[in-house]
Amino acid sequence: MALSCILWVSMSNSIHTFHVPVMGTGFSIDTPIKVAQYGISSVISIVDDCLVEEMRKYYCDSTGESYAPITKYDEDYRARRITEYLNLVDRIVKQKFDVVKNSCFEVGSEITKYFELLPDHSPLKSLYVKMLKVADLELKKKLQDDLRAQMKPGSIDVNIMTKLDRTNYGPGDKELPMEYSDALAALRGYAKSTLSSAIVFSAGINRRLYSYAEKFKDFYADATGTIKKRIILKVSDYRSSIIQGKFFAKKGLWISEFRVESGLNCGGHCFPAEGFLMGPILDEFKRCKKDLVQSLHAVYTEACKAKNEPVFEQPHPVRITAQGGIGTYNEDQFLFKQYEIDGTGWATPFLLVPEVTNVDPATLAKLSAATEKDTYTSDISPLGVPFNNLAGNLSDEEKMRKVEKGRPGSACPKGYLVSNTEFTPKPICTASRQYQKLKIDALNLMNLAPTAYKEKFDVIIKKACICNDLSESPLINHNIGNPAVKRFTAVCPGPNIAYFSKIVTLREMVDHIYGRLNLLNSGYRPNMFIKELKMNVEYFSREITKCLPKPMDRQIAYLQEFKKNLSEGIEYYKDLFPQMVNESAEYRTKCLEELEYFKQKLDEIIKSHIEIFSQPSALLASV
Repeated sequence: MALSCILWVSMSNSIHTFHVPVMGTGFSIDTPIKVAQYGISSVISIVDDCLVEEMRKYYCDSTGESYAPITKYDEDYRARRITEYLNLVDRIVKQKFDVVKNSCFEVGSEITKYFELLPDHSPLKSLYVKMLKVADLELKKKLQDDLRAQMKPGSIDVNIMTKLDRTNYGPGDKELPMEYSDALAALRGYAKSTLSSAIVFSAGINRRLYSYAEKFKDFYADATGTIKKRIILKVSDYRSSIIQGKFFAKKGLWISEFRVESGLNCGGHCFPAEGFLMGPILDEFKRCKKDLVQSLHAVYTEACKAKNEPVFEQPHPVRITAQGGIGTYNEDQFLFKQYEIDGTGWATPFLLVPEVTNVDPATLAKLSAATEKDTYTSDISPLGVPFNNLAGNLSDEEKMRKVEKGRPGSACPKGYLVSNTEFTPKPICTASRQYQKLKIDALNLMNLAPTAYKEKFDVIIKKACICNDLSESPLINHNIGNPAVKRFTAVCPGPNIAYFSKIVTLREMVDHIYGRLNLLNSGYRPNMFIKELKMNVEYFSREITKCLPKPMDRQIAYLQEFKKNLSEGIEYYKDLFPQMVNESAEYRTKCLEELEYFKQKLDEIIKSHIEIFSQPSALLASV
């Protein structure tokens, strides 16, 4: 018999309209401990179990809990490390939240901070303001009790980048079973934790990882419709949402949120969506959300029947959220009003908030001084995926020092990004010293001219040890590990960092998000949609260059599709920008002028390579 899912109580019902997304492996590793007590949700990366174990020891020591190390020689150590750290974070957040909840309503208190951080349009904020104005002590106490009853902590969510799924080996270099791979072990570690929160899957589909989620009861809805561990998919287009959503639905697992992220205007790895722009993507989600939910519910219902799981007449709620490049209150609010989304993610600006993220002092100084020319899309990731980078970061500087000393590459202390089998039967990392030596040795045998040699050499040494260096900041800030060991931080901010130059408090950044304060520097900042368009046009130009002088048919098909989507996106924005009524007339005019500029840039690129774009599409139908 089908159950009604009318009442839905879950941690997804956040009291804030924004969340703090995952940032690198280390920058947000303990963010929930810093913000969840104020009702703010955030995301931890659980890829680096070595860092997770270091942080567990640190927080056990600082809170007085006993610590028993989990070593790499222990059975299922990766999953166990993750479980124990997440359980510890869960306990700390609950303790901190209780302190906040039970503090007195007075100037400067923790509970006062909790309510003052809320958006002004929040019903809970309105009740708080009403309580402050009440003179009757008995009524004031009643209102305070009502406020306390409605408080909730932020969600302690975790992220797994699905592409990071290294096969692991046991004693005697024997390959371990599939469930001990990096991604599956991380999923198991989260699934066995005490958390009631969400797991965010990013970077595309991983069928064996998604199938493994079937084994854990917490991912299924109980008879009341509550899902203890919700699933969030980070996506960059609508089509992938349908494909991935149905994959889970066929297993009786529900997607509680589709987290739409700009393919290029974001931090970390970039996943360009063939020229699809964020505005049109969000518009498609808005138009098709009902169909998406109904189609997933039909598949989900049949799977639940087959598995004897509870069946629900109505679909569970599905949230659509957006992140990547949001930088102003007006942009944030426009997304809510225009696309009817359920929340936004603010990441890069929080790198300048030491109360929230772990950024070491040297890197923090570089971030706060960064301008537009200091942020760029790079090829430093061993994954072969474009990666947002900051010029002059400590990791890149150390990388070049090793090259100058004649020993390029990293010792590869963690190996999470191993993938290359060009020289070895077991995968190694292209940023490793082992790979780069073998590759340079092979290059030396080619007898190339100096210019050609340097070009290929530079490609080899460009890769950086990001799986280790992205985790250095928390170790530096918390004085963890051997103080004699020098640490060189990699950092992956989105382009938005160029418009924020001040190191600020949590309260100041939240006030900026909610329009109570302006933290932008005095430089000109283009609209988030214009910035993304600019990055896509530049990326498109680079993609053409890569396949010259004679592109293959599949490359031509890809470039033609990219061009088509960009052109349609530009036309869409011509109608959209005049609708930004909260912005000044001058601002809207400027947006349209910049839109026309990039349309002309795109036209120039196409004319310069007319041989690619003049081919009849019919010839490519079979590609």
